[in-house]
Amino acid sequence: MPEHEAAEQHGSPAREVGEFLHRRREQIAQRWAEEALFRAVFTVSRDEAVEAGRDVADALARVAASGHVADPADDGFTVVREQLARMGAARSRTGLTPSQVSNDVDALRPPVVELLVADLADGPAEWVRECANALTVLMGTLRLVVQHAALSDGQALIDRQRLQLLEAATPVVSLWDGVVAVPLIGTLDSARSQVVMESLLEAVVEQRARFAILDITGVPTVDSLVAQHLMKTVAAARLMGAECVVSGIRPAIAQTIVHLGLDLGTVVTRATLADALAHALRRLGTDIATPTAPDGVGQR
Repeated sequence: MPEHEAAEQHGSPAREVGEFLHRRREQIAQRWAEEALFRAVFTVSRDEAVEAGRDVADALARVAASGHVADPADDGFTVVREQLARMGAARSRTGLTPSQVSNDVDALRPPVVELLVADLADGPAEWVRECANALTVLMGTLRLVVQHAALSDGQALIDRQRLQLLEAATPVVSLWDGVVAVPLIGTLDSARSQVVMESLLEAVVEQRARFAILDITGVPTVDSLVAQHLMKTVAAARLMGAECVVSGIRPAIAQTIVHLGLDLGTVVTRATLADALAHALRRLGTDIATPTAPDGVGQR
């Protein structure tokens, strides 16, 4: 059959590929179930891997039928993105690099191209080549979709881990009934300052704290941005009904604050965490007893 007659009978190569994918989805799914991407994720049941492969083949058939084989944003890729992206993310969590995951996806192409060529064996050679090219483009777009999804999932994982590290590095300590403190160590940036504020306010609510202490003894430098974050935290604590005390302002930091012209006049400050706790206890009406040496100890 001449090429133009094949085109008139079947439409575009992309449409032919779509019909092939739908028609041969079972055979395609069976072959894909043997590939590393499916075997590594669906280790409990091969039937589950075959079903997943069938869903992906059907979704790709819809993309091909639309003619958008080179468009990663096509709606038909939604199912593929959800299914293969989940599988790609699972492979990434086992330690595989994005490049290795991409190779896993690329390994899905040869079996389906082989089936297509065999299925169209009776057609004109040029028509078969055009269909094979359309299928190759479609599988290349699929690879891009999975790579993008895997990278997005990886970035989301990094963001979650970073937040967890920030929370672990910013503990809220209960010093006394009604007194909580956040001992800050290291550099404060916008992200960490936000975590500090949220953690402190949650502790104030949960423990019904009347005093919240921000200890910056371990903060190496204070610039205008850090000072603004501290002021916002103090103001937020007040709105929650707690008095906020800033402790650990060392001489160098005090000079920096003065040099920057920052007004901390409305903020209660103390030299040390112990001084801040003593201030809070006095305000709570708790007597602080100073230890005295037993009779005769230290005397000659």
